[in-house]
Amino acid sequence: MCASERLVISEGTAVEVLAYLVTAARTQLDEAAEYAPMRLLTAARRLADGLDARASAPLRELVAAIDAMPVVATPSADRDAYVARVDELCVALADCLLALEGDIGEGA
Repeated sequence: MCASERLVISEGTAVEVLAYLVTAARTQLDEAAEYAPMRLLTAARRLADGLDARASAPLRELVAAIDAMPVVATPSADRDAYVARVDELCVALADCLLALEGDIGEGA
């Protein structure tokens, strides 16, 4: 594929990938390597940044929630606040999944 060509995926597929990345980041917050959640959230941010501005309102809200996450590893100084922010991101993800329920997995 040429660099100028854009990869096109459905909104439902994008949300499924974001769901994997965000929930995987949340499950790894208690692991010894604090950089794993940061890498997963960075991947989610990169995917979210590449989504078309014409995305649905629920997906735009999810992208905004992902963009609001700090671009750092789990901070040890205020770890509880960081965990709470990731939990809020999981709630935003769930809201988006519910709003797009009919589109997920159908290639919409």
